[in-house]
Amino acid sequence: MSGSHALKSKPSYVRDLGRAFGGALLFSLPLLMTMEMWALGMTLEPWRQLLFLLAGLPVLYGLAHYAGFSDRRGVRENLLDVAVALFAAAVLAVGLLGLTGSLEVGNLRVATGQVTLQMVPAAMGALVARKQLAIGGSEDHLRRGDYPGELFLMMAGALYLAANLAPTEEMKLIAYQIGPVTSLGVMLLSMVLLHVFVFEVGFAGQEEKETPLGALLHFTVPGYALCLLASLGILAVLGMNDGHGAGAILANTVVLAFPASLGAAVARLLV
Repeated sequence: MSGSHALKSKPSYVRDLGRAFGGALLFSLPLLMTMEMWALGMTLEPWRQLLFLLAGLPVLYGLAHYAGFSDRRGVRENLLDVAVALFAAAVLAVGLLGLTGSLEVGNLRVATGQVTLQMVPAAMGALVARKQLAIGGSEDHLRRGDYPGELFLMMAGALYLAANLAPTEEMKLIAYQIGPVTSLGVMLLSMVLLHVFVFEVGFAGQEEKETPLGALLHFTVPGYALCLLASLGILAVLGMNDGHGAGAILANTVVLAFPASLGAAVARLLV
């Protein structure tokens, strides 16, 4: 009986692995084809690269808990999903960077750095693959009223988009070009868009009769605060704020928090 169950579960797990690789590929392509990300593997200090990876582990575990590329749940299963997602991410990073000639195969330290920086975003894609690539989607484990879970998903969405855009020169250029007044306008627009998505789409943690003010206080304001923290954290870890004054750091953070807020807004739809 158990042998028959094992035989049946093998094709299912192979399918889950296929989803993991597919999700990792879809989510990692923007960074795998970004020149600034290749350069960071050469210039970023190894301790920052390691910190980037370690800081992503709790986020990956949370995604394994709430989404995952398989339907198994539990601490051991979640840890296994994270390990498999990181493996899939590493394999894809090595393969695609090598295929495009972007991997510095002659320098092990640089090549390791290039792959390390790609692993967390790609692993995030692997862990949400069950929802995105399964036929008909699948139910996640968020229950109505799971407020911390909703905030976590918003943060994960913010981190993903922020990680994709933080290394690019365009973010710093935009931050340099806009003044304080425009920065305030960007903050306001970010919050408005985030609020529209939250209130109109309806997050699972909302009560059915959530008022606009309730959604603003419970989701929009804390969600945008998480976007700012995620943006500031990624910029700091990647060394993008090094040598800048407080004004430039604030402008960089506000500009990056704009796409991060869109990531937070749609994260519940993706996961």
